[in-house]
Parts: sequence; C-alpha cells; structure tokens
Amino acid sequence: MSLRGGDPEEIGGYPLEARLGSGGMGTVFLARTASGRPVAIKLIHQQFADDEEFRIRFRQEVAAARRVSGAFTAAVIDADPEAEHPWMATTFIEGDTLAQRIAKRGPIGGAELRTLAIGLTEALRDIHRAGVVHRDLKPSNVVLSPEGPRVIDFGISRAADQQTLTMTGRVIGTPPFMSPEQLQAPRGVGPRSDVFSLGTLLVYAATGQGPFDADSPYMTAYQVVHEAPSLGSVPGALRSVVEPCLSKDPEHRPSADELLVGLRDLPADLGGPAGAGGGCPTRETNTQHHLSAADDTPSPGAPHQPAPGPTGAESHPPTGTLIGRQLRRRWRPVLAAAVAVAAIAGGATLMRTGSSAEPGGTGGKGGNVAATGPAMLPAKFAPWQKQVLGGRADIPDEMRCLTHDDAVFCGGGGVVATRLRASDGSRVWTENSPGVPVQNMHIVGATDDTVLGYRFAAEDAPGDPASEVVAIDADKGKELWSVPSGAQSTAVTGRTQDAVVVGSTVVTVDASNTRFEARRAHTGTVDWRQPFPAGTQCAPVPSGSRLYAMCAPNAEVESSQVRHPTLHVVDLASGKLGKAIALKGPAQPVGTSGNSLVLLHRDEQRLESVGYDGVMRVDRDSHNVTYARLPKTYAGTPGMADGSVFVSAQTGLVTAFDPATGREKWDRQTGVEGLSGPVRGNGEGPLYFSSASGRIAALSPRGARLWTTDPRADGLSGDVGSSARVAVAGRMVVVAAAKNAVFAFDAAKPPKSG
Repeated sequence: MSLRGGDPEEIGGYPLEARLGSGGMGTVFLARTASGRPVAIKLIHQQFADDEEFRIRFRQEVAAARRVSGAFTAAVIDADPEAEHPWMATTFIEGDTLAQRIAKRGPIGGAELRTLAIGLTEALRDIHRAGVVHRDLKPSNVVLSPEGPRVIDFGISRAADQQTLTMTGRVIGTPPFMSPEQLQAPRGVGPRSDVFSLGTLLVYAATGQGPFDADSPYMTAYQVVHEAPSLGSVPGALRSVVEPCLSKDPEHRPSADELLVGLRDLPADLGGPAGAGGGCPTRETNTQHHLSAADDTPSPGAPHQPAPGPTGAESHPPTGTLIGRQLRRRWRPVLAAAVAVAAIAGGATLMRTGSSAEPGGTGGKGGNVAATGPAMLPAKFAPWQKQVLGGRADIPDEMRCLTHDDAVFCGGGGVVATRLRASDGSRVWTENSPGVPVQNMHIVGATDDTVLGYRFAAEDAPGDPASEVVAIDADKGKELWSVPSGAQSTAVTGRTQDAVVVGSTVVTVDASNTRFEARRAHTGTVDWRQPFPAGTQCAPVPSGSRLYAMCAPNAEVESSQVRHPTLHVVDLASGKLGKAIALKGPAQPVGTSGNSLVLLHRDEQRLESVGYDGVMRVDRDSHNVTYARLPKTYAGTPGMADGSVFVSAQTGLVTAFDPATGREKWDRQTGVEGLSGPVRGNGEGPLYFSSASGRIAALSPRGARLWTTDPRADGLSGDVGSSARVAVAGRMVVVAAAKNAVFAFDAAKPPKSG
C-alpha cells in the first residue's frame, strides 16, 4: 500500500516507502537502510505510547528480539522504545507463514515435515539459550523462509530470568497453541511452555488442525487444560516424539535440546497426508502479508510486515521492486547498528604470511586483515576485550583491524587508526577523526612502518576536506601526511575502495573523482597521477601483486545502475592503464583464485538489496573473461578464501562455490545471523565468519561446523555486504564488533558458548 495522508515521511531517520499494514497496536511501514536493505518499521499507536504498561511490554519485545541472535528469528535492525511514538525496525523475512502454507496447500508430510520439525526445534533451542521465553508460538508467528523456518514476533516474550509483568484480568497468547500453565498461571510460564506450544504447532503442521481445536476459544482453552490431545492423524513416528511435549505437567515435557535429539532420530520420511507437498517455499514464493486476523486487510500483492504488538507477525518486501545501488551516505545515529556495505581493500603484500589482503582474499569485500608469524601467540598473551573511543564517542561505529608482530592496528568509527598491544589490548596510541564517521570506511591498510586510515572533517570546519587519507607512523603514532580522498567507488564496484595499499605504495582516488594518485606510504611522495578514461569514474581493485582499475560510465555511476563496467590493468610503475576488458555488469570483485581475479555478477532483480547469480574470472595474463551461472540467485554477503567463493545469507546460511564453474560445493547453517567473512586461519585452520555482535562461527574448509560463540557486544545482525571483522595471527584471533569493541582470543581455546 502507498503511504496515506498523515503518515510520516520517515521514522528514526529511515525514509518510508510504503504502508505495509495496520493492526490494533500500530502501523507497519516499509523503509530502507542507507545501503538499500529493506526493513519493516513498527510504529506504535499514540494511545498505547501513553500507556506505561504497554511501553514496558514493548521494551521487553525489543530486548527479547535483541537477545535472540540466532539464524531462526527476525533480527532487530534498530529501535527506540523511549521515543514519543515508540518504534522498532526489523529485517524482512521472505516466505509464507505456516498458517498461510497450510491454508494454501494443506498439511505437510514426508521429509519436509521432519525438516520443519527439526528447524522449529532448533529455533526454540536458540531462543531459550538466549534466556528468552517466546510465549506466543503459533502458525502465524512462523515464516517458512527459503533458508528454513523463522520464528518471529517477540511481542509478549520475557527474559527467563526476569519477573513477568502482572497483567490483571488479561490472558496473553493464542488459546489453541497456549500451554495449560499459560491459561492458569501466566506469571509462572517458563521454557517448557514454549515446548507445549511447539507440540501443538507440529500437530497442526502434520494434520492441518490443532490437537485441542473446539468450536469456541473458551472450549479450546478448557480442552488445553483438562482434555487429552487429538493425535489420531499424526504420523506415528512423529507422534511418539510430540506426545510428551503435550503433557499437562511442564516437568514431564522434554527441553528443546532433548526434543531435538528425538526428532533427529526419526526416519527421513515421516509419511503423512497424500499430496501434502513441501514444507518450505522456494525462492519464487510470492511475498505475503503476515498480520493477525484482527488487522486491516492490505491491498492485493502489497508487501507486509508484523503488526506492532503482541499478536503481530512478520512480512516481506514487495515483489517486482528494482532496488538501485545507492551511493554511500554519512553515518546517522539511528543507523549505528547498520554495518558496512563493503570493506576497504588493503595492500596485496601487507604484513602477513599465508593470508591475502586482496579483495575478498580474507573475507567480506576485501577487509584488511593479515596473519603473521607461526602458529603461536604473542608473548604473555591473555584473552582481552577493549572498547576504542573515537573522536565522536556519542556515535561509535564498527572498526576493522589488522595485525603485525606484537601490534593490532584498527580504524573506523571516529578513529583514523589506533595501535593496541596484541598481548593484552592496551592502547599504544590513537589518532581520532573529528567528524561524523562515514559508513563502510574503516582502516585503509598498512606497511611495515606506516598505517593508513580515513579522517572526516568536523561539522564546524566546513573548509576542511570532507574526507582524507591519513598516513601515521606505525611506531610513534605521529601523522606523516594526508591527502583529500574521493568517495564514489561503491557505485562502481559495490565495495568501498577509494584507497588501497599495494606493497609500499598507496593508491587513492582524488577528491574530484577524476584520477588515481600513487604515493609512497611513509613519505607521501607522489610517484604518478593517472586520469580516468574519458566519461568514466573508476575505483582501484588489487589482485595479488597486480592492480586493476574498475571503471563505469558517468551516467551509470550517477544513476547507481552500473551495467557496463570495464577493467584495466594498472602499471604500478607509471600508472598507465591497459586496454579495457569488458565485463558483464553489474559486477563485484571478491578475490583472487590462482591467476584470475574473481567477480560476482549481481542480480538487480532481487527484492533484497544484494543478490548474486553468476561468477566471472579474469585471467591476469591473457585477460580472457569466463562466466558461469550460479545454480540460483544467492542473497547475502560475499567473500573468498581458500580458493572458494562464499555467500553468507542474513539467516546464517553459508554457501561455498567453485569460482571456475559456479558449482555449489556445500552449504552450512551456522546459527549466527548477519555473518561477514570468511577469514582463513593459518595453514589448515578453520574459516572464521563473524557478526556485528561479535559472534564467531568457525567452519572447516569442507563446511563442517566446528564451534560458535555467544555475543560479545551490543550489536545487531548487520547489513548485507559487511566486511570481514576477523584478523588472524598465528593462534591469535582478533575480532572487531559493534560500538568499537575489539577482542582477541586463542584459536585453540575459543570462547565458550551457552
């Protein structure tokens, strides 16, 4: 639905695009982050905003959703429960609700039923591990996304270790899927109540009816409390596992972990109603509305999101929407949780052994990470965590770090660069940036004696360059030189890469976005200046020891729809550009495989802000371009490591591809949302993926899940395309997270989870 008269133009700094639906508690709008990612914003009705009891419940909803950071929920992007009109922004989930799926195609059977049961139980396990009780698990609060089921709407959740609100005279929940104790003593509800609700949900999925259905809500509630469940139509194997979940006594029900063991032991095909069909929709599933029955009915085909309140449900972006690529914008406080769209690609020979700092070589989109030294730890090392305060302490952003010997260098979030001791994280020096940080612009890179970062002009100094590349002496922390920097590369490459380090040379884009400039890193001496080809704008792309210029026509850059990019080999001695190599656009560099630069082809027809449907390789000697289609379009954050291309979906699903053929090698659900990466450990070490909250997922090169960690910072899931947050040096793993948090641990002794 289009916006109506009286609707706000923006909420919390997010420009609104459409009204998605309205419920009893508020209105849901479609909006976008600065990077173009669609989000749903719940705006609470004023009469409830003035109700302190409701405000407390809304704060609980926000807090609960933030605490659950698994792969099976809708992540909170931003929120302000204290605003005059409280609001919360969450990610879109693509797919039908379980209720819609059953209404359209009937009960679920066979292998799909087993997959759904396991997926929902894994979701419940993660929710409970976060210390949260959902309390309203029902078919309209389960979305069957392409990556698996997602549990949404924590509107009446509470943290398990907190007191429940006293709701005099109110029963909160949905009777057919409530536990007996919810109906009798709601203040005593615990995790086993959710297990009861899950049991009713699985019966509903298998039969199309709940185990306590009756002609009225009152009779249904009576049967939940006093009568045995109706399980005659449930497949026998599933019934044996589900029946204990429906015990009237919470102590006799299994935990989510125990239930998961039983479900995994079930046969691959559970049987069920003939012609039941699959449990989860394909990526072609139409976007649907997930509001409760009491909500307004949206216009046909309109996108929808959860009604803001305890009975709301999730929704999705409109179909057929073409989302243009957006240029970078200044950081806004409301977007503190929206992380980088891309990384600064570092030098191809930065202080490392066995690690690549070329685009995607260490994960994300060229994050500057480096590994040095043998498989050992710095002297007197002990795990540590620090928060690096920048020039604007009120709006800290995420940093990115790299390592060298006994030093950890980080930049971003109001900090040009800082040096920390690898042994304990103590600060050696910090060079602050006085202005408002720019999203996606972190540390540029480093050489043996020089660290390079970005500085942004203070708001009260309009005469200063808007952004500069600054060189700092690595030992003393003294500024050596600075130069104004351009800022258009995101439109050209889909990555923030206006300055790169190649060997001991720094290549920048000048402030007018018309030429490259090469300087010696420590002295700032100009080696050459090279104008862009006529009518184009360009960005530097390092690949091993070689540098490319990726260029696009001015008109396409200005419209943020680059369709005809070209590559040019850059002579590092003179700056001269080689013959143009035409690419199938839009294309995004991700790394180097053997003798080839690897790029992904972006599918601009995707509803999500970024999706990839093909892989390209450019031979560094012959300049031949080969193209292979991917099996389907993959949305998420790209990266490259160990000769494979990776896409990490927002749900935590990681998929690995062969860059030569586009063939899918493997996929793995990590359980960690909003991953960036990968970064490869030393030798045969694991692949590290990380989130803005500081959660780490370690996978083997063949995709086996090794371990995951709990959140370490108050960060959210992050934006699609965020750069790698991990640097590896021997056994030391350094991670940058939200709010300028940096922590390090021994890879042989990762932080314990749970």
